[in-house]
Amino acid sequence: MNDSNLHDINIESDDIYTHNDKVVIRIPKRYIRDGQDPFDTYSNHEFKRRYRFDKENIKYRILPKIERGLKKVNNRGLPIPPIQQLLICLRFYGTANFQLILDDTLTVSQPTVSRTVFRVSKLLASLFNEYIKMPSTEKDRIENERLFKNFGIGDGDTGIPNIDGIIDCTHVRISTTKFRIIDDTFKNRKGYFSLNVQTVVGPRMEFLDIVPEWPGGAQDSRIFQSSRIYKRYCEHQLNGILIGDAEYPCLPFLLTPILNPETDEQIIYNKIHSNTRHIINRTYRVWKLRFPCLTKGLTTKLLCTTTIIVACAVLHNMAITFNDVFSEEDDELEEGEEEEEYEKEQLSVPPPHWQPEDGFIFREALLAEMFA
Repeated sequence: MNDSNLHDINIESDDIYTHNDKVVIRIPKRYIRDGQDPFDTYSNHEFKRRYRFDKENIKYRILPKIERGLKKVNNRGLPIPPIQQLLICLRFYGTANFQLILDDTLTVSQPTVSRTVFRVSKLLASLFNEYIKMPSTEKDRIENERLFKNFGIGDGDTGIPNIDGIIDCTHVRISTTKFRIIDDTFKNRKGYFSLNVQTVVGPRMEFLDIVPEWPGGAQDSRIFQSSRIYKRYCEHQLNGILIGDAEYPCLPFLLTPILNPETDEQIIYNKIHSNTRHIINRTYRVWKLRFPCLTKGLTTKLLCTTTIIVACAVLHNMAITFNDVFSEEDDELEEGEEEEEYEKEQLSVPPPHWQPEDGFIFREALLAEMFA
């Protein structure tokens, strides 16, 4: 190439140098950008189908919480803008499909998408203590207790007093790949590989606590006995009551249904217990509807998978705070695609692996008080 031709090419002078009396042109760095701006390209409905949140909430509420951690101090390595990193991650949460993301962002490779998903997920999960916590003030505790008690009231029934939250476990599907063989301990009773995720849910369908790392074959009662929330109740840091199903032991701070009820009071108690506990099934459905990656099968490494689960729980609580409702009409499931069943299947429920006697004594005393 002659020097006289250089002015016809859009090359900065700093990109031209000589080597062995020859003119050498260094190809300029190409920074990663979307070919189109999703905020301008998609309607509000289509945008939410893809990225699971309203435009304004992503740009002005979620991004500012993590933007600092996504910025680079220099432009080395062709940095991706923070907003695009967040959109890539949200798109993955909505699809669990790297190929769909590559189709959306042709300038980003799959390894880059994988690193971006983990980076953004870590920053979102780091907001755990801000968004996922038990009620900390007396006012919040009283309001939660009031709302939970109202769930059980109907046809003249009374509600269960002093409830802090509903506890249960839900399975998050994980998938094998040619690079990862999953141990059989991760196979659950339904026959697929998963993580058995323990949560405590509040009356507004918010997560109050989450334990994401146990394999699918782990028993609910064992997860609970090893959890921090169990220790907090044992040490009287928390003084209310949890509501759980028959897989948990009946404890002075955890009420379970009565097996084979005989008296009218026991039958009514079970009905109240069931009405109150139903909120956690609704929560799981809403959570997994917004983030289908939790049901389609995560192929990421275990550390990344548990981080994604916590990040999705944080985002779920943020959505409640923002009043960002995600309905079935917003979902992008293909017609005819099998719907995931979020409520527990009616399988034989294993009994808890331990059952102290004081739990039954406390429950009988509570029934006597409720129906006095």
